[in-house]
Amino acid sequence: MSGLTRSDIDDILKLIDSSDFDELKLEMGELKLELRRRGSSPAPAPSAPEAPAPKAAEPVAVAAPVLVSGGGSEVPAPLLGTFYHAPKPGDPPFVKVGDTVTKDTVIGIIEVMKLMNSVTAGADGVVTEILAPNGELVEHGQALIRIQPA
Repeated sequence: MSGLTRSDIDDILKLIDSSDFDELKLEMGELKLELRRRGSSPAPAPSAPEAPAPKAAEPVAVAAPVLVSGGGSEVPAPLLGTFYHAPKPGDPPFVKVGDTVTKDTVIGIIEVMKLMNSVTAGADGVVTEILAPNGELVEHGQALIRIQPA
């Protein structure tokens, strides 16, 4: 048995659809899965050694575009996954209401298939509201926090 259920494969396909990636290669033991968007050609073989992929313990910063609304700016989820307010259970949250943030301030983590992706504010301002619940699934584009521009 590969360990992947139909639901897992559906989740992977949703992640690809909501991302900028054209290709995904996944290897789990004996299972090797390659997905490509229609019209995408396979990536050419690299001529130089590839950099190692980040491990789950090494967060990858994901910049989130900021959506401006009447009550300030909303930072949307850049990808589908589980949103966490803090680096690990019991730690203080990355940001709280009233905090001043810059575009590079980490506001939370989105976990996708055991990979932790740091999400940055994308704008300067003051946090006026935390919209996404801690430990809950967020959809691509769902507002995570609201920021009042400085």
